[in-house]
Amino acid sequence: MQKKQNNIGLVWFRNNLRVNDNVVLNKAIMQHKHLIAAYCFDPRHFEVDTFGFKKTKKFRAKFLIEAIQDLKKSLNDINIELFIYQNKPEHTIPNLVKQFNINSIYLQKEWTNEEVQVLERVKSNSPENTSFHECYDQFLFHPEDVDISFNEIPQIFTNFRKKVEKYSVIRPESYPLPSEPIQKISNPTKIPTLEDLGFENFALNPNSAFPFEGGENSALSRLDDYCFQTKKLGFYKKTRNGLIGTDYSSKFSPWLANGSISARTIYWNVKRFEKEHYKNQSTYWLIFELIWRDYFKYISLKHGNRIFKIGGILSKDYKWETDNVLVKQWINGQTISSFVNANMIELKKTGWMSNRGRQNTASFFAKDLKLDWRIGAAYFESILIDYDVHSNYGNWMYVSGVGNDPRDRKFNVNLQAERYDASGKFQNLWLQKTLF
Repeated sequence: MQKKQNNIGLVWFRNNLRVNDNVVLNKAIMQHKHLIAAYCFDPRHFEVDTFGFKKTKKFRAKFLIEAIQDLKKSLNDINIELFIYQNKPEHTIPNLVKQFNINSIYLQKEWTNEEVQVLERVKSNSPENTSFHECYDQFLFHPEDVDISFNEIPQIFTNFRKKVEKYSVIRPESYPLPSEPIQKISNPTKIPTLEDLGFENFALNPNSAFPFEGGENSALSRLDDYCFQTKKLGFYKKTRNGLIGTDYSSKFSPWLANGSISARTIYWNVKRFEKEHYKNQSTYWLIFELIWRDYFKYISLKHGNRIFKIGGILSKDYKWETDNVLVKQWINGQTISSFVNANMIELKKTGWMSNRGRQNTASFFAKDLKLDWRIGAAYFESILIDYDVHSNYGNWMYVSGVGNDPRDRKFNVNLQAERYDASGKFQNLWLQKTLF
């Protein structure tokens, strides 16, 4: 067994806010007797972007604060102190390195532009002998287990799915052993409040389909409830296009987005359900959705910053409009479509929207209003509790005709409303005047 280093190691948390099944954390524990951890509320994440939206609004900010509160408690249970900063990582991480004489930093590997730039700044500000250990840990199918180079990732999802299902494996879950405590360690840092981040405190909308708290323990509780207590998993394929309530879908995506739960943990619990109860189309379909999530991550690995370009990964030269009046009408639920309006008001009031709603509102934005799809994607980035850079931009490209949809389809929002909200219950819920 490898002897652990006596010096202190640093785990830098970003989008992997969990203790269980965390490859980065486990690797650090295996290498060091003593560990500390850090998380930065980067002020750039709360600034206004080029399209005029604050990059992170109150719903995701609240969910993130709750996740960090939970992470801090869980790390304390295994003798790891979490240092929390409301500052840029390139300022705080190097200072921690110098304060504790750290020479090894462990972190989840990210590849999108903003995250890469931040890491480069941290590296340039850290002592030369500092080593950085990056691990891919946000996938269901790990890149080392997918027998496809990034450049050869198929342009059609079905081809990707069939190959990984046939030839790849899902790695087992892992659980951390306690680190050895550091005596007399001082940690004066505090978790910021909503007010500290520039928001007023708020109460959740009583009609929200996502009334859950952030954090790993909340994620695991939801997983247990959805799979084993209520067995809603067994009906997922039948209910997944629902619009109202907590249980028409799994609602795992917000915790997946900030890494409060791993895709592997969900997968292996689905397999446990199949073993203990039954296997059907619904149990498979939840795994199918996890593969879609993986696919968009691989697409961004393949195409890099092209996922943020107006022509998308297809370099399509469409004529896009930037009419601010139409954009505001879409955001505020004031379009000609009551179905689109109801979904957009739900999003504005709760930070959540169903998958069916997202496809329709995005298609309406790009295909009916012919507005620059990147504006819609930026708004979703700002407000969604479950914003994930790869899924968000992957899906927006897909519905806008510049991504991975070989059919370049357009949603007929009126027919969609008739099919999925025939009684008008969802539209009536969000369009009643008392909610304005």
